[in-house]
Amino acid sequence: MVDYEVIVSTVNRETATTFNNVYIKLVGEDGESNRECLRNDGSFCQGKESSFFVSCPTSIGKLVLIELDTKSVPPIPFYRWLPAKVVVKVPGEPTYNFPIYRWITDSAVHRFKEGTALRVFDEHNIPGKKSRKEELKQRKKDYRWDVYNDIEGIPHNMKAKQDEEHPLPPEVTFSFIKAREFDYTLKKGLNKLNLKALDHCRDDWTDMETIKRVFCDKRTKISDYVQEHWKKDAFFGYQYLNGVNPMLIQRCSTLPENFPVTEEMVSINLTEEMREGNIFLCDYKSLDGLQGNFIGEKEQYLMAPLVLLHKTPDEKKGYKLIPIAIQLKQTPAEDNPIFLPTDTEYDWLLAKVFVRGADFSEHELNVHLLRTHLMAEVFAVSLLRNVPMVHPLFKLLIPHTRYVLNINLLARMLLISDKGAFREFAASGGEAMITILQRSLASMTYRSLCIPDDIADRGLQDVPNYYYRDDGLKLWDILHGFVHGVLSYYYKSDGEVQKDPELQEWISDIFKEGFLSQECTGIPQRLTSVAEMVKFVTMVIFTCSVQHSAVNLGQYNYGGWMPNSPITLKLPPPTTKGTTSKDTLLKTLPDIMTTANGNAIVWLLSKQSSDKVLLGQYPENHFTEEIPCKEIKAFQGKLEELSSTIKIRNEGLEVPYTYMDPKVVENSVTT
Repeated sequence: MVDYEVIVSTVNRETATTFNNVYIKLVGEDGESNRECLRNDGSFCQGKESSFFVSCPTSIGKLVLIELDTKSVPPIPFYRWLPAKVVVKVPGEPTYNFPIYRWITDSAVHRFKEGTALRVFDEHNIPGKKSRKEELKQRKKDYRWDVYNDIEGIPHNMKAKQDEEHPLPPEVTFSFIKAREFDYTLKKGLNKLNLKALDHCRDDWTDMETIKRVFCDKRTKISDYVQEHWKKDAFFGYQYLNGVNPMLIQRCSTLPENFPVTEEMVSINLTEEMREGNIFLCDYKSLDGLQGNFIGEKEQYLMAPLVLLHKTPDEKKGYKLIPIAIQLKQTPAEDNPIFLPTDTEYDWLLAKVFVRGADFSEHELNVHLLRTHLMAEVFAVSLLRNVPMVHPLFKLLIPHTRYVLNINLLARMLLISDKGAFREFAASGGEAMITILQRSLASMTYRSLCIPDDIADRGLQDVPNYYYRDDGLKLWDILHGFVHGVLSYYYKSDGEVQKDPELQEWISDIFKEGFLSQECTGIPQRLTSVAEMVKFVTMVIFTCSVQHSAVNLGQYNYGGWMPNSPITLKLPPPTTKGTTSKDTLLKTLPDIMTTANGNAIVWLLSKQSSDKVLLGQYPENHFTEEIPCKEIKAFQGKLEELSSTIKIRNEGLEVPYTYMDPKVVENSVTT
């Protein structure tokens, strides 16, 4: 008789507890145990660890997997349990670890492999091979690709079950805490900001002081700074480096033909300054020619500006980046003047407001939605369809897909749907939205998703005080070292990468479904080397965590003061200079109701939940081998060091840059 000690742990989370009967079967290379009932006298409560014994007449050999199922006990009619792990001990043999961390919500039999990571060609026993095939077969049924509203030209997404209370598999849905906190409605945001009374007011703003008095709740140190400095040219330029959209600015060596700025206009030697690397360009060409949305049956206006910036000396900061020319439409014309700092106060200020309005749309649809949320969903669905739980890639990546599918489903339902908040209140929320997404995907490249390549391609390697770049490159290097340490433990040669069919199916699905088989993107169709695999996986983790944090967490800080980031604009831009006034500006800004709802949107989007999991945190026993576990600890230590460095740096900054501090970076896209 062989007695196997079975230690079952339940996740320490609300609603993880079950009072149902739990059954287990142990499967080894030489046989299997009977299906045994584990007595439930409170053994499976949240955070609890309980021990049981399963006896077999003889040894069943090296354990390969366990089977778990539950049976409801009247009067409790439902199944819901979140086990953390099962540990099996037997005298004279190694301890077997079975990581789980998945909801069990039915009476079906669920199989979990022993925790040692295995590629398909590492499986040498029939039970393991069979379990692997069955798992992927079921996953391909559960996680299917879909085309959003039959619109081509944007990344494909997961097909959710229609007209069902639970449209997603339980393993990818919100925790109870997250679901309770994440009431993703504008009503909640309006109530939290004390703006509910403004929800139906279509009046224009009469003065800036009224805006200040109304938007006095939920203020932050940075939002106060923005309110005070939003008119200043230096702060306008600063936001291109360290605001919520640090992805557009690039060094300018030759002026675009459609932006005929002359040296007489800007009073500097443009040729010399471009040669010295002191001229920068921001081009919103993806917004060109688009019809603005209609809000309250009134047409809104969306421009496609070109902005020229100049790096000039500054006594306090060493330099400042200031705008020197703004053209609000792409095609030069008499009714499309180039605005300059020497123009009248409101000509110049209104031109900058139109740029900030364009930046809102470029940021939300391209930089935030497409380049983090939709890309993360592609990575996640392909992983779930093609890579089994026991695979080292699955273990490495699955924590970074947490809540991605749930949050994107809600975004499609409540934000960008025909009756969604973005479509209802944003200038780009109508027909323009899909066109912007299509154009943005068509111009996206693999290099632009990898921050070292992206920074080099935009010529921003040596721009001082570019904290997005500084912190991002450090985090990329830390991530790259971690990913290399883990994956090189499992893949000793390029040949092993090439012959792994599950790995190749994963990257192939990403290329086809996410990047629509467009070779011009530079996305690999196959992974041919360890180095290539490590870089791509680093990009995936960086996109799902660091990049999302950088472009998401600051939204309310920079957008809470509406004139700095207007969600829409009600009047067209001036066609001749000298015709604007303070009254023109106030009538151009979104009305009171739209402003209130816009603030609620950015507040909700930038809010973190209390059950957030930070970068570097992996579930216990997720990896069981010594080397990967050491790599995780080293990874966490380097993140802690970087966090301390960022904290010290920020103490001396007028506007702290915290969005890439590992203390706030979540390991997945969540809002």
